[in-house]
Amino acid sequence: MAPLYKNSLKRGWQAKLHEIIFEADTPTGKAFDILLMICIMLSVFAVMLESVTAVRDIYGRHLFLAEWFFTILFSAEYILRLLSVGRPLKYATSFFGVVDLLAVIPTYIGLLFPAGHYLMVIRILRVLRVFRILKLANYLGEARLLVDALKASRTKITVFIFTVMTIVVIVGSIMYVIEGEENGFTSIPRGIYWAIVTLTTVGYGDVSPKTNTGQTIASLVMIMGYAIIAVPTGIVTAEISQQSTKLKVSTQACPQCSLEGHDRNAAHCKWCGAKL
Repeated sequence: MAPLYKNSLKRGWQAKLHEIIFEADTPTGKAFDILLMICIMLSVFAVMLESVTAVRDIYGRHLFLAEWFFTILFSAEYILRLLSVGRPLKYATSFFGVVDLLAVIPTYIGLLFPAGHYLMVIRILRVLRVFRILKLANYLGEARLLVDALKASRTKITVFIFTVMTIVVIVGSIMYVIEGEENGFTSIPRGIYWAIVTLTTVGYGDVSPKTNTGQTIASLVMIMGYAIIAVPTGIVTAEISQQSTKLKVSTQACPQCSLEGHDRNAAHCKWCGAKL
C-alpha cells in the first residue's frame, strides 16, 4: 500500500502543479499566466534598456541584478513545467518547451560570451502563450459573414502586427550583436528601428550594415518585407470570401505531453492518447 499511496500523492501534487502552470481556464492558471506575461515583458524591457549606453552607465548594476532575477525565475519555472507533466521529454522537445529553454540559456552563455546575453529578447516569443489566455485561437481559423469576417480579420491583423514586432525585436538585437556600435547600431532600439525601416522596404539609409553577415541578414529581411506587405490584404480578403466555420478548440493542455489544440469535446489527447 505504501508505494500506491506514494504514487497517489505524486499524481496529486503533479496534477495541481499542472493545473496552475498549464491550464488557463482556472483562476489560478490564468493568474499564473498573466503574472508570467508581465515578467516576460519586464525582462525584455530590461535587456533593451541595458543596451542603451546612457541608461547602462547609470542603472547598469540594477539591470544586471534584474537580468539574473528573471533568469533564475524562468529557470525555476522551466523545471516546474518539466515536473508537472507525465512526459518531460515530450514537453522539452515541443515548440514552447524549446522556447522556454531558450529564454534562460542566453544569460548563462553571457558568462562565457558577454554579448550573448542580449539574445534574451528571445523571451518575447513566450508571449505567444497569450493566445491560450485570451482564447484567441478560437478565432484564427473562423470565417463568417461580412461583419463576423471583419471582426475575425481584426484579430488576425493583431496577430500579424505582433508577429512583425517579434521579428523586428529579434532581428534588431541580432544586428546589434553582429554590427556593434562602430557601424551605427548603438543600441537594441536602434537595431529595431533599422529592422522596421528595412522590413517595411522604406530604407532611409541612415543606418546600414557593414559586415558581410549583417548585409546577408539585411538582404533576407528585405525579401521578407515584400511578402509581409501583402499579408493584411490577404487576411481580410480570405475572411470575407469564406463563410464556413471550424470546430472550436479548447485551451486545455495534456497532462502527459503538455500539447494543446484539442477539440472542446475531446476526452483524450490527439497527440499522445492520454486521458484529458
